[in-house]
Amino acid sequence: MRNRAKCVLCGEVIESFHLYDKIECKCGEISISGGTQKFFASAKDFSNFLRVSDEGKEIPVRMQDVEEKVESTPLSAEEKLEMLAGYMQSIERLPEHLMHSSITHADLYQALAMIYSLFRDMLK
Repeated sequence: MRNRAKCVLCGEVIESFHLYDKIECKCGEISISGGTQKFFASAKDFSNFLRVSDEGKEIPVRMQDVEEKVESTPLSAEEKLEMLAGYMQSIERLPEHLMHSSITHADLYQALAMIYSLFRDMLK
């Protein structure tokens, strides 16, 4: 997953590639840092901040207070399978040299958690 964002004001799409790579849009409204390891973001006004997915889709962000609880509905097995297929497609599009690079424990944990939740749903 890439660390990209778009400024609504100036229209610039910015991307952070490395952990200490802080990038600011040309008008100074938004910035991101952390590369693909940490997704830090800042903005003067987050209504002007859009995340940009690997597929180029613009995703508005939603700010919430730390104490605010967000009600969420559990994902269905079909939605989880769709997410897993999306992860696999993202990996398949990696350059050849990255296909043979090591992964982090966080990457492995995320994959195992998704597989676990699918099997748990099957046993219900």
